[in-house]
Amino acid sequence: MSDLNGSGTVPLIEVEGLIAGYRDLRAVWDVSLSVYPGKTTVLLGSNGAGKTTTLHAIIGLVKTFGGSIKVDGEDVGDLPTYDRVRRGVALVQEGKRVFKDCTVEQNLLLGGWCLPRPRRRQMTGAIEKAYERFPVLASRRKHLAGSLSGGQQQILAISQALVPEPRALLLDEPSAGLAPIVLQEILSTINSLRDEGLGILLVEQLVDAALSVADHVSVIALGRSVFSRPLEHIEDRQVIRDAYIGLA
Repeated sequence: MSDLNGSGTVPLIEVEGLIAGYRDLRAVWDVSLSVYPGKTTVLLGSNGAGKTTTLHAIIGLVKTFGGSIKVDGEDVGDLPTYDRVRRGVALVQEGKRVFKDCTVEQNLLLGGWCLPRPRRRQMTGAIEKAYERFPVLASRRKHLAGSLSGGQQQILAISQALVPEPRALLLDEPSAGLAPIVLQEILSTINSLRDEGLGILLVEQLVDAALSVADHVSVIALGRSVFSRPLEHIEDRQVIRDAYIGLA
């Protein structure tokens, strides 16, 4: 795939012609996108378009039948999920996926469990960084995750994914079920992480919220890429909405 952001920067993640699905069922037929360091790529599409399947294919949770997934230019299509995490890719799944019967601190420790043992020694610093980034977690470090509010659980899920210190973060609808004020905090967090140099791939149903943090916009419909362009090159956002509802 060509350098979509026009900067010459090598993509952290490069997906080309992806075909993926569950057992013998194809849910994604032809998806291509790139994620760059310090940039947020927003992946839009209606329900059932294949957004979550695309994220799961990148991290290795579903089977790929064709196309390629590269991290730092290396094809990772045959690697297990933990190896992809070790290469710097992390996923925050939809639905505030935390271990509710474990404490906040235990959840953060589990976030780095897939790391090789020498790197686990770095987890203490990563966890302290999470507490600095989100003081609400520090004040509740001994509380069960299930006792947190929905917004706090989402923040914990993001923090857990950050413990291995990834370079690319995949976020699947982090706004789901959150109050508007909490959503703004999540969007602010996404911008902060991007400014720290992370490459972000954000799947989101709320188009306006997603575009507020986007550097690049990709749209898929019926499992296929139908639109991909840097936000700064989109003069009329109606073309995004047309692609989103299948008019492109």
